[in-house]
Amino acid sequence: MKFAVIAPAAAGTTADPAWMSAYAQHVEACGFESLVLVEHAVVVSRYSSVYPYDASGKMELADDLDIPDPLDTLAFLAGQTSTLGLATGVLVLPNHHPVVLAKRLATIDALSGGRLRVCVGMGWMKEEIEACGAPFEARGRRADEQLQVLRKLWADSAPNGADHHGEFFDFEGAMSYPKPAQAGGVPLHIGGHSKAAARRAGRHGDGLQPLGVMGEELAALLKLMRTEAEQAGRDPEALELSLGHLVTKINQDRAEKLGAQGADRIVLAASATADLDRARDELSACAERLGLS
Repeated sequence: MKFAVIAPAAAGTTADPAWMSAYAQHVEACGFESLVLVEHAVVVSRYSSVYPYDASGKMELADDLDIPDPLDTLAFLAGQTSTLGLATGVLVLPNHHPVVLAKRLATIDALSGGRLRVCVGMGWMKEEIEACGAPFEARGRRADEQLQVLRKLWADSAPNGADHHGEFFDFEGAMSYPKPAQAGGVPLHIGGHSKAAARRAGRHGDGLQPLGVMGEELAALLKLMRTEAEQAGRDPEALELSLGHLVTKINQDRAEKLGAQGADRIVLAASATADLDRARDELSACAERLGLS
């Protein structure tokens, strides 16, 4: 089982270089697999979109909270750590042009020695996605094409380059270097709790990261993902499942129960504390319960 930690965005410290460096180094020292960063390019004040993971329909993060770009932050943290995995959870895919994104992700992976994992989502905040220039209603079709573009640009297409002629993106003879350090490119996981997310993971992803889905609903999503993978000629057993829990609540028994549901990785949410000592103590206690340190 792999254990990842989500950087506590709600603490308001993820744009503090000293705090984040110390936090990431402690996550690494405790033996966790990776550090995960969230994304919002913008938060539109007085948004009317419904946040699907809280009964209030509103996310827990304040509109004016520091939410630094996750990829730039991960690039910074790559230089502050040596073995720690660097991950997003989630990167709002409609906010990004895939040709530019392919270069950014490959660069981080190359410079970090192959430590990047990217979990992408379609996004729920219509106002944010439209501010970034993408059509909200078409974001699913666009995302499928974006994932294809990333794979093509990471593949060894020399000397002629990569070609793509799609609904949203079009290029010919594109040469994108450096390539990711990881064979096959940066792992691309799909975040989301819908059937569309499971299908997308099976056809184009390396794994699924649903939120708030358990039991029969989770089993149905896993079955759908694997069926889609088989139909696409891909190995369904190679796809990972990442499930969520809390740093303060997880223990070996709970981890085993999630593993029995198919989890390969548990992504742990930390307390929203700006007190670095408290944050580190929380991580240390979690690692001890899990037998990591």
